Amino acid sequence: MIAEKQRLQDTDWKNWGPYVSNRQWGNVREDYSSNGDAWNFANHSTAESYAYRWGEEGIAGISDAKQLFCFALSFWNKKDKMIKERFFGLSNPQGNHGEDIKEIFYYLDNTPTHSYMKMVYKYPINAFPYEDIRAENARRSKKEPEYEIFDTGIFDNDEYFDIFIEYAKANQDDILVRVTVCNRSQNDAPIVVAPTVWFRNNWKWGYNTYKGGTNASQEGCIDIIHDSISIKKFYSKNINAESVFCDNETNNPKLHGAPYPGNTYFKDGINDYIIYGSNTINPEKRGTKAAFLIDEIIEARQSKTFDFRLSPDDLDEPFYQFDEIFEVRIDEANEFYNEIQQDINDDDEKNVQRQAFAGLLWNKQFYHYNVGKWLKGDPNYEAPRDFNNYVRNTEWNHLHNKDIISMPDKWEYPWYATWDLAFHCVPFAIIDAEFAKGQLLLLTKEWYMHPNGQLPAYEWNLSDVNPPVHAWSCFRVFKIDEKHNGKPDLLFLEKVFQKLLLNFTWWVNRKDKNGKNIFGGGFLGLDNIGAFDRNMILKDGQHLEQADGTSWMAMYALNMMRIAMELAQYYQVYEDMAIKFFEHYLYIAEAMENLGEGTKGLWNEEDGFFYDVLQLGNGDSVSLKLRSIVGLIPMFAVEIVDHKLLEKMPNFRERMDWVLKNKPELTKLVSHWDEEGHGRKHLMSILRKTRLTKVLSRMLDENEFLSSYGIRAMSKVYEENPFVFSVHGNENMVYYTPAESDSRMFGGNSNWRGPIWFPINFLIVESLQRFHFYYGNSMKVELPTGSGEKKNLDEVAQNIGKRLCSIFLKDEYGQRPFNGGNAKFNYDENFKDYITFFEYFHGDNGRGVGASHQTGWTATVAKLLKPRMTI
Repeated sequence: MIAEKQRLQDTDWKNWGPYVSNRQWGNVREDYSSNGDAWNFANHSTAESYAYRWGEEGIAGISDAKQLFCFALSFWNKKDKMIKERFFGLSNPQGNHGEDIKEIFYYLDNTPTHSYMKMVYKYPINAFPYEDIRAENARRSKKEPEYEIFDTGIFDNDEYFDIFIEYAKANQDDILVRVTVCNRSQNDAPIVVAPTVWFRNNWKWGYNTYKGGTNASQEGCIDIIHDSISIKKFYSKNINAESVFCDNETNNPKLHGAPYPGNTYFKDGINDYIIYGSNTINPEKRGTKAAFLIDEIIEARQSKTFDFRLSPDDLDEPFYQFDEIFEVRIDEANEFYNEIQQDINDDDEKNVQRQAFAGLLWNKQFYHYNVGKWLKGDPNYEAPRDFNNYVRNTEWNHLHNKDIISMPDKWEYPWYATWDLAFHCVPFAIIDAEFAKGQLLLLTKEWYMHPNGQLPAYEWNLSDVNPPVHAWSCFRVFKIDEKHNGKPDLLFLEKVFQKLLLNFTWWVNRKDKNGKNIFGGGFLGLDNIGAFDRNMILKDGQHLEQADGTSWMAMYALNMMRIAMELAQYYQVYEDMAIKFFEHYLYIAEAMENLGEGTKGLWNEEDGFFYDVLQLGNGDSVSLKLRSIVGLIPMFAVEIVDHKLLEKMPNFRERMDWVLKNKPELTKLVSHWDEEGHGRKHLMSILRKTRLTKVLSRMLDENEFLSSYGIRAMSKVYEENPFVFSVHGNENMVYYTPAESDSRMFGGNSNWRGPIWFPINFLIVESLQRFHFYYGNSMKVELPTGSGEKKNLDEVAQNIGKRLCSIFLKDEYGQRPFNGGNAKFNYDENFKDYITFFEYFHGDNGRGVGASHQTGWTATVAKLLKPRMTI
């Protein structure tokens, strides 16, 4: 058995991992302002001096699973105004397209137990252009692209360091660290390497007085003292490295003009000592934060390696067999991924997939948020909440999160998002199904899920409503796990099903405005996709009937039905639940059929498409004929049930037959089909063959949704002919916008009016494959529309999957589309094989847009890269 597989059976191997955020400033948890201004209360300018309450940040940081103790790397090129101990980026108000990291780094490798990890950070040799980036982005409008660090020209002459950071575990809590600094320039260049350890400050708030410490030991060693931390020694191979100490405490004199207390060495003490030579480090060589300082000249085009070790043991020779341990862990990582990739023959595909997995694993983070404590403040630090005005998350007083969670992006989104996480878990299941299952269960725990059954959305607004894809993900992960292990994890499926019953009920009770099985939900994760803010409170009894909200719920009902049918094979009691969700699906699907008349319904016969409908207070309705993925989402409500499965469920079969016999209006919502030699199949779908054909003719039209790189979020027809709609006396105009948003709706750092989004595309591919399982070659459509070339739906799914994968793979000219035509990124030896998994992609050319390391749901490309891309 492969060693990494063996380690996966031992949870202790995951106690230490890359759990430190890339950004702790500017988030809700750290916001103790009176006006809810999270971006400015704790910001990048104050971060070096401010001790955080709820978590820590660092470059390539690792910690224990409770983040009591952290390790990360810091650097100084002797030209910057501060040491580089955190990644720089713009806050939401500063960026012309919202918050945006302004650094270049890549996650290159990682194993599920973090026995081996590797990343590279590209650190400029010349002064980092902080002010240039701030000023130029402030000058630019929403109509202009973001001003990135590469645009400043600081990398033009290769005047940068490639800093490779690697970790290898000798044992669960014995961690080897290797830092290789490569000078890519033609001139010698200085650098200070400062590996840093510190304790998260959990002692000053009034609940706990115990704090650990560090102090100088023998040369090249720092002692670590804490009664709950197994690591006791921090070694540097360079025994002449200076050890420096301060405390992880806020510098109130600097930030707030407070009196200076004597003999206090604040969080920024090491920074000020390195930059200015200030007397800000503890001469007694002890504190809650410590670092080794290694001052080196890296010769032109050369590199130097620096080794460190975090160990529980007092070692006479801490670097004995250091190289050998790294070689073994690298070999084991290769062996682990070679098995996973055994059916992939293309080296470039293997590289993309492995880096997708690496990014998923690097984006695991310790997440701590106790809303009750946060709302009222701590005994020693009261929170000046203005409850008479807006205060976030007041209805989530029960929520207490303190876990390792998969983040969308540890800089731009260093907080979990429920529907993002559901997509993360599908590729995660390929490499670590136990973690994937644990994540899905975690969000349904009592201290996460609201007592009313709602799942928390994300920390900026826990009450926001995301598409209900949790049940879909749970069943996909269950089947992937079953395939890999050869047996079903029924306990997992039962546990999550029971909690999802509560969530489904919340949806039915809270989001079905008139009790007619037509659902709203607001923006539903699709930000600015509507002609107006879909979270807007409308006047005079008006309300929005959402094609996507209703379709998501039909999909949810079918997902729950399928889970119940699976469990019913082992426990008959679930057969009744399968019947319940079957009937609930029928009522939702029937409501979509019968809402309104003619163009007033969700389905528009003339256009052959689904639209949102604005219900007016006088009983009339207006179809919002804006073609977007809102009208494609009804495809997701599809399930194929083999008749052999029904034969094992006599009660279900009897009830289904009775409903279809006695309720003819519902009969058309379930199709039957006989295929010689394969038996009967039953199709349950909002879309029948005729309507599916019409929707696909739109979706596969290159002038509308079909891009060379996947399915656009909005029809390209609005590029020249914008959609116009008036609401509350305001005229709203929607243009096809293939990349960054051109407005501030929902913050302006996300856009659903044209780009390609992986989660929606992934579900499109999956749905097409399910439809093909039912129709086979009896249903073919033009691909692309108007070409005369007919393909079955599996071939269409494969084609879309290849378009999505092509965003990352080298084309015939050696370019990777996500790089947006950047010649250095595409052809330079030190860039060309590094992959960045963006939040979304330009609808016409595939350029990466939005959060640049949002490996989470974009990592579904790892599943698409499997042979035949069977989802």
